[in-house]
Amino acid sequence: MFTAFLRLFALRPILAGSLLGIPILTLILLGLAVALMLKILLFVVIPITIGLWIVKRMRRTHTPEPIHTV
Repeated sequence: MFTAFLRLFALRPILAGSLLGIPILTLILLGLAVALMLKILLFVVIPITIGLWIVKRMRRTHTPEPIHTV
């Protein structure tokens, strides 16, 4: 298999580079994109959501409901 890769590089260096380079580059970029999305979710979306939820709960009026007796 190693000799097959060597032949591939010798005969078609651009094709061999694309076969080995593109998937690795894609995995690296995909990993960076996932890490960036997780950071945005963790440090931006979740704190804003929690803040809005707390503000919504604080603004809610807490009037006790009347007790209905029959």
